[in-house]
Amino acid sequence: MRREDFTLDVTVEDSDDTNARPPTVTIDFDGSRTDLEERLRGPDGEYLSAEETDVTLRLRGDPDDPDATGVVSVTDRVTGSLLLELDEDAADVLDFVDAARAYGEREDGDDVNGSYRVVVSVDGERVLTYEKETFLVYSADGDLLRGRSLIPGGVEL
Repeated sequence: MRREDFTLDVTVEDSDDTNARPPTVTIDFDGSRTDLEERLRGPDGEYLSAEETDVTLRLRGDPDDPDATGVVSVTDRVTGSLLLELDEDAADVLDFVDAARAYGEREDGDDVNGSYRVVVSVDGERVLTYEKETFLVYSADGDLLRGRSLIPGGVEL
């Protein structure tokens, strides 16, 4: 699977809307569903859960550079295995992380099940959906950028 086989689409609703859904990132694969499903399954043959995966952005360059790019990755949290990755504009991903942070911090009394949603699909057909609260952002040097990342309270890295 090559990075070019994946596309990313972001949906963000107005966070002041009490009926707003969590910001959603849809990762669509243009390839074999069987190959993708194989990667997304654990040793037991079941899809890895949201708690068993990590979503990250590894920047290429300065995060404040409007032309910076990065690599969005979904990995197996236990083994570190790369499940999928794709190239994206860093500013777009960082804007998404900011929207997810704002959504997770809403104080309207709703029970928020996650700060954002990840939908993985093949040719537009949904394979699985994750509700996530953590999105880690790393510098080009591999340093965790805590201020740019989405890290729930009580999580120690």
